[in-house]
Amino acid sequence: MNKVLSILSILAIAVIFSACAPTATSVKVEGDGYGEVKKVKNVISYDQLLAKMAVSEDAIEDVQVEAKVNEVCQVKGCWMTLYSDNAADNQMMVKFKDYAFFMPKDIPGKTVIVQGKAFREVTSVDELRHYAEDAGKSKDEIAKITEPKVELKFEATGVIIKKS
Repeated sequence: MNKVLSILSILAIAVIFSACAPTATSVKVEGDGYGEVKKVKNVISYDQLLAKMAVSEDAIEDVQVEAKVNEVCQVKGCWMTLYSDNAADNQMMVKFKDYAFFMPKDIPGKTVIVQGKAFREVTSVDELRHYAEDAGKSKDEIAKITEPKVELKFEATGVIIKKS
């Protein structure tokens, strides 16, 4: 009987401590949502994502990242690039999972929270030129694209454009 009481006491203490353990908290974010926007929790900065990707070759799954928008496809809004004020030449191409939603074309400079998967991928010359054309680059700028490029990319399942 004493062994049963001891085991029950230990279990009760474990339940109490686990109930008091810190948990991820959701944050209310004011803004416009696109795609499947989950609760906003455990958001990391774009610089934090870049640091994680610098030490890992693996994709980073199911992550929420706050960043600034650099460019948006001016044809349909079917892609955007993110950037950091602190990291030179570390833009990240964002596409939207299953081509399920698009971004407004007027959001460069705005802050967004993207959720999804970050990874590296080789982008072909043809695709790079296509993106440059979509972004409204000049023919001279497009012609200078002659090599494929390993790029940071993000497949977003949802995006929130934060209100300023």
